[in-house]
Amino acid sequence: METVKRGYEPKDTVEFGPNATEKLNAAGQELAFLINRGYDIKSASTFVGNHHLLSERQRLALARILSTDNALQARKQKELLQAPDSLALDGFNTIITLEVALSGSLLLAGLDGAIRDLAGLRGTYRIVDKTVQAVELLLNRFETLGVKEALFYLDRQVSNSGRLRTLLLDKGTKYNVTVRAELHPRVDGLLARMEHVVTADAIILDQCGSWYNLNRALIASAVPDAWIFRLDGLKKEEISCQS
Repeated sequence: METVKRGYEPKDTVEFGPNATEKLNAAGQELAFLINRGYDIKSASTFVGNHHLLSERQRLALARILSTDNALQARKQKELLQAPDSLALDGFNTIITLEVALSGSLLLAGLDGAIRDLAGLRGTYRIVDKTVQAVELLLNRFETLGVKEALFYLDRQVSNSGRLRTLLLDKGTKYNVTVRAELHPRVDGLLARMEHVVTADAIILDQCGSWYNLNRALIASAVPDAWIFRLDGLKKEEISCQS
């Protein structure tokens, strides 16, 4: 099986390193100010990014970290602080973030408490050495939390989604949890209408009925040395982290 550092980008050590922190914090404060006053985050990111001479990756990171105060409050109110008996998981979104954590690549701490990455999917996915580790971490976590059923939704149009589905079902037989995995043409639209959702996708979080922040506590306990970039000096919603 191929050994890959999922989400690894050599320039991240500079663009998100100690010398870039002050600039990113200042840009984050300005971007937060604009989006809380009704500015579109894409156009605001362009304006702020140009002012601070940010790279495209830095601009994308800020957009994934930040949300409006209204969105943060709404997500906090919908967050489940205890794991329910059943979970509906955004499969690729959840597994790729764990693969990035296991690879030692850059992760982002969203102000809503969600952990995000910059790996990107773009319709192509390969099962790598970190995939099995990520799946096993998830399944172990389900047992610890007492989750009885886990339903993974995978984007049908993404390459190798069928292989990942087979891996999930095969590994699931070895754990005390019912694992199901379905291929679907529009996972985001489906999860947006559901309860007990596991995802870091901001659009889904804004629309779903309720969500559980699975990866945050899982990464904290299983990958304690994960590289997580955080903005300082910004108002953060105090979202409980379940251990």
